[in-house]
Amino acid sequence: MPIVDAARPIDLVVVGQGYVGLPLAQAAITKGLNVVGLDRSQSVVDALNAGSSHIDDVSDAELAAMLAAGYTASTDAAVQARAEAIVICVPTPLGEAGGPDLAAVIGASHAAGRHLQRGALVVLESTTYPGTTEDVVAPILREESGLEPGVDFHLAFSPERVDPGNPVYGIVNTPKVVGGLTPACTAVAKAMYSRFIDQTVEAKGPREAEMAKLLENTYRHVNIALVNEMAVFCQELGVDLWDAINLAKTKPFGYQAFYPGPGVGGHCIPIDPNYLSYKVRTLGYPFRFVELAQEINNRMPEYVVQRAMAKLNADGLALSRARVLLLGVTYKPDIADQRESPSTPVARKLLAAGAELAYHDPHVPAWSVGATQVERVHDLETAKADLIVLLTNHAEYLPEALPAGVPVLDTRGALRGAEGVEAL
Repeated sequence: MPIVDAARPIDLVVVGQGYVGLPLAQAAITKGLNVVGLDRSQSVVDALNAGSSHIDDVSDAELAAMLAAGYTASTDAAVQARAEAIVICVPTPLGEAGGPDLAAVIGASHAAGRHLQRGALVVLESTTYPGTTEDVVAPILREESGLEPGVDFHLAFSPERVDPGNPVYGIVNTPKVVGGLTPACTAVAKAMYSRFIDQTVEAKGPREAEMAKLLENTYRHVNIALVNEMAVFCQELGVDLWDAINLAKTKPFGYQAFYPGPGVGGHCIPIDPNYLSYKVRTLGYPFRFVELAQEINNRMPEYVVQRAMAKLNADGLALSRARVLLLGVTYKPDIADQRESPSTPVARKLLAAGAELAYHDPHVPAWSVGATQVERVHDLETAKADLIVLLTNHAEYLPEALPAGVPVLDTRGALRGAEGVEAL
């Protein structure tokens, strides 16, 4: 296993080597920075140092190039003592009560503070509510280091904008928002990111940078909820919503297309707007748009099951006696990422209704729903099922690749027009 050279200065320590941190480390080391990836998981660190990537956006070949360029992964928080910049990219999930869970951010801040050197830069990239950098991270760093943020070291927030599997936009060519505690902090953060990112955009401060990320994802969350609700009543009205969306998007101004589906998934849309809603509630206000959008999007798995039941009933079959094949269990096409995938609540409801369940996904070799190991279908063309439900539109899912004669409920509009296919 590679050993970090204790005498060599480190340009950048990236805390958290997941879907955000590892691509960030890759972008920086490709442009010549000396980078250490810090992660608390020994198994992740060992795999990375052995050349095995655990995320879609960094292949094993790309990881090998990173290692050859000097990248190393470590679990030793002391490497931060030699870092010119520390960027925190740790998860910020929802807690059991639905509020923010900042445990990983708090832990990373304590570890960084214990090793923080005068003049260093600390940047938080983890999505959170406005005020976290100033009110949570800064006091911890001050307490642990004895240094004053904005005076003895630089502190900023820069929202991650990673879109796993996006073939066009990655770390380098996606504009980077930076908001520092002081103008000097912003300038230092901008200078650091400018070494390996094409464009940086200055925010007024960390709160505005934190809000920008939540605004981006709340915008998507609300608009997805709008078309999901429209999908429900368009079915009753006999309107092809997919055709209506295609017609609307021919307008060259004032409209952006969003599409219905079985729910929302991934590391952003199901979670981030709740951080904003939480912060608004602390002021004594309800954030009605976000809360309604959450309610609508959370209803979609149940609606998918209702549609599946209706389709089976039309063929004289009860869901409790039917074999249902799910196509795609990841949260978006052509990647292996299953975080918050709506396929899981759909499957859970189908199992609760007594359906026999199987799945096909070229990116997921094994899949469990709670304690239930779901059967994996390997040969799609010869698969046996009473109903197919397409949940994730992987590129492989073409009409000619499906078993002949099996009806399909298409929740993504990917197979519209094919024989036996009913769109959501």
